[in-house]
Amino acid sequence: MSSKPPVIQLEGVTVAYDTVQVLEDISLSVAEGSFLAIIGPNGAGKTTLVRTILGLVRPMRGEVRVFGRPAAALGRLRRQIGYVPQMHAVDLHFPVRAEDVVMMGRYARLGLFRRPGKADRLAVERAMERLGVLELRRRPLGDLSGGQRQRVFLARALATEPRLLVLDEPTTGVDTHTSRSLYELLRDFQQEGITVLMVSHDVGVVSQYVDGVACVNRRLVAHGRPEVVLTDTTMTEMYGCQAMFFHHGKAPHMVVRMEEQEQ
Repeated sequence: MSSKPPVIQLEGVTVAYDTVQVLEDISLSVAEGSFLAIIGPNGAGKTTLVRTILGLVRPMRGEVRVFGRPAAALGRLRRQIGYVPQMHAVDLHFPVRAEDVVMMGRYARLGLFRRPGKADRLAVERAMERLGVLELRRRPLGDLSGGQRQRVFLARALATEPRLLVLDEPTTGVDTHTSRSLYELLRDFQQEGITVLMVSHDVGVVSQYVDGVACVNRRLVAHGRPEVVLTDTTMTEMYGCQAMFFHHGKAPHMVVRMEEQEQ
């Protein structure tokens, strides 16, 4: 058994906005080199959980440690985290080229008032080439398709040369083929030693790629390997209705049957 500490460790974490409790008593451990998906319904607290792990939100109770240190006090270790936010948080009207977006991934390593050097430009080029967007380097971000933009933002995260890659709904607004391609890339990154943590709504598809899922609906409903924890009981507890998860075929899928409304 490895003696290395978990990359992410949460103990009894509770988060509230004003008087509204968003996360309740979350305890979760993410091992180094794993690929974990956080799943759950809308409003379940998934993005808040990610922001808490990144040290952007402070819990009212509990402890969050990343790389063995408090998430809010990572210091220089923060540069070892690559982050891909939700697309709706991005201003597509801002006049910036694709390669400039990817270069932003190098800023934490550059520090204040330092200009990018040869090593930074090479890291950007390698990341864009790896994601298949090098030919788009001069294109304005707003002119790209949803799938192209997601690859540019993933290249930005990869340009940081991260130990931990965190993604919040990276396949929102892209087609099924693009989603699967992104998942395959993330699995490749994991196999190269990067720990991957991803929020996803694609319950059935994502289960084919990850080695663990954390089912969240304000609290941690279940955590473990997809084939073990993605059961009808877990789905019903998360989604608050009758839900069935089917494992047959190439793409497992979930069917939700809402209760009939009273007339």
